[in-house]
Amino acid sequence: MKRHFPDIALHVPTLLLPRAGVSLPAWSVIACDQHTSSPEYWDETARLVGDNPSTLHLVLPEAALKDGDREAAIAAIHQRMADYLTGGVLVEQAPGFMLVERDCGRDQPRRGLLVALDLEAFDYQDGSRTLIRSTEGTDVERLPARAAVRRDAPLETPHVLALIDDPQRTVIEPLFQLDLPSAYDFELLQGGGRVRGWWIADSAAINGVAQALAALRRGDPPLLYAMGDGNHSFAAARLVWQERKAAGAPPDHPARYALAELVNIHDESLEFTAIHRLLDVGDEAATAMVFDALAKRFERARFVRRPIADAERWQRMRTVAAAEPGHHVAYRTARGQGLVSIADPPLPLAIGWLQAFLDDYVAAHPSAQVDYIHGDDALIALAQRPGHIGFLLPALRKGDLLPAVLRAGPTPRKTFSLGEAREKRYYLECRRIRP
Repeated sequence: MKRHFPDIALHVPTLLLPRAGVSLPAWSVIACDQHTSSPEYWDETARLVGDNPSTLHLVLPEAALKDGDREAAIAAIHQRMADYLTGGVLVEQAPGFMLVERDCGRDQPRRGLLVALDLEAFDYQDGSRTLIRSTEGTDVERLPARAAVRRDAPLETPHVLALIDDPQRTVIEPLFQLDLPSAYDFELLQGGGRVRGWWIADSAAINGVAQALAALRRGDPPLLYAMGDGNHSFAAARLVWQERKAAGAPPDHPARYALAELVNIHDESLEFTAIHRLLDVGDEAATAMVFDALAKRFERARFVRRPIADAERWQRMRTVAAAEPGHHVAYRTARGQGLVSIADPPLPLAIGWLQAFLDDYVAAHPSAQVDYIHGDDALIALAQRPGHIGFLLPALRKGDLLPAVLRAGPTPRKTFSLGEAREKRYYLECRRIRP
């Protein structure tokens, strides 16, 4: 079987799964970057896991980053990985992919294909034009903790979702027509829905996947995979691989690759939700200064502010404006609501110019700060406090993401979310990353 397809950065991994008898619901927990402000979620997960073997012991939830001794926690993670390997908790499988179907409470299940991607074809630095690209800006301050977990780890377990642009559904969907052996089928903890997996170990099927992927390369230089979730974990894996390579690791070292679930951006169950901005400037007088600064900065782009007194009409106008030329962002303050519009946008997405403005404004006004809010209702409620401006960003259309990345590079950090928190990938499969 051919294991490596360098022209499309694809590698056929050797996966590890828990042995028979291990509770899979207890084993599988949600991505470490979820519920960061809800330590009670992780406390409840720990209660449900109990003494069972679990990926909870193989990751460092971001909600716990400020708690206790981080170095001791990471050492305990590495020891638990070694124990699971030597104690027979994890069983090595034949080389292959994992076909995945996840019920997340939507009309259709989300379908994906777990593969390994070549970290040589990825660079999270601004301006990179690699085959694998970030869809949002990388916050380098978030990398050290993740790199520390991976650096001396004997294995990895993934929560990365990598998007492919496959409108004709040539890669993942045809695999569901095959008669494949089942790998798992169970209910995930904490409302995560049901997940099913099937082995793809046949050479012909694997070669077919590679051929279909090769036909999806877009642009010059080409883009094939775009990080959807897990960008910082993937970037940390890249950082650690660069360290290993510099130290003399051979080119076929297992740390050169990282597991990722490929998801078709055209999958019916995949929904992009906007992440809104809440600007806190301290008092109501300062909010007027923000709009003045916006008007001055984007005067040449034909900036217009339209206050709308009636809240119901404002909600209707948000929908109407979305179909009009230019960019339109709804706002809410303690004194009312309205729209800000730019007729000649300087960037492909509204979040691009708005985030650049907010970054510069906060840098020039140290007392101001920006928060990132999920959900319209939550943003509107918070924005009604004096001295706050809530910017309700339009939802990113799925078809706009990859063209925007090709044209202008990664979107600003926290531009969109792939569904709700409970829909994020749960850790399940593992792979050795040390010989």
